[in-house]
Amino acid sequence: MSSDAPTDRPAPTGADATRQALIAAGLRLFGQRGFEATSTRELAAAAKANIGSIAYHFGGKGGLREACARHIVATIRAVAAPAIGLDGALPEPHEAEARLLGGVSRMVQFLVSTPQAGEIVQFVLRELSAPGGGLDILYDGVFEPVHRRLCQLWGRATGDDPESEETRLAVFSMIGQVVYFRIGREAVLRRMGWASYGPAEAERLTALFQTNIKAALDARKRTAP
Repeated sequence: MSSDAPTDRPAPTGADATRQALIAAGLRLFGQRGFEATSTRELAAAAKANIGSIAYHFGGKGGLREACARHIVATIRAVAAPAIGLDGALPEPHEAEARLLGGVSRMVQFLVSTPQAGEIVQFVLRELSAPGGGLDILYDGVFEPVHRRLCQLWGRATGDDPESEETRLAVFSMIGQVVYFRIGREAVLRRMGWASYGPAEAERLTALFQTNIKAALDARKRTAP
């Protein structure tokens, strides 16, 4: 999936290029090794930057970790916000269902088709398993608002209470289905006999998730009081 950023944006130069290179190195190394096991020397080498640039740009390794988390927040919001109307008014029921399906489609395309998605997911998993300076940023910027909006859309489409335990768990389950195909990528490819996730595979996964979500929504509509 292509980024929402303009394609004619000039390549960063100078200090901005160094900052972006350090964030890219932080995403990769913090995700692979964890925060504590990654040294500033290794980060600087991976970014091809002077070791002092970490303190200059971020105040230290902890600041770089937080910058990586903010980068993920901005990236995920750029993918999800337009599809689910993150900051807009709550739509009518039929439109709410369409936005749920559209949001899932956007996330599938991003997770399976974007090279950076693997590093983002790995970084997030590290933060969840060993909570540190990035988790609050991720939760406040992405996890809570996106999950809350999806719950609102689910409730609007089904008539359920958007903040009921059942709705919140249903939405977590929906998200988990999509994320698994990134986390378990190698196992999925082997079992399915696929060489990689290409456009055809992404399209099949999107159709599968949309079918599952429609079935779940229809079941809730039938049981709604």
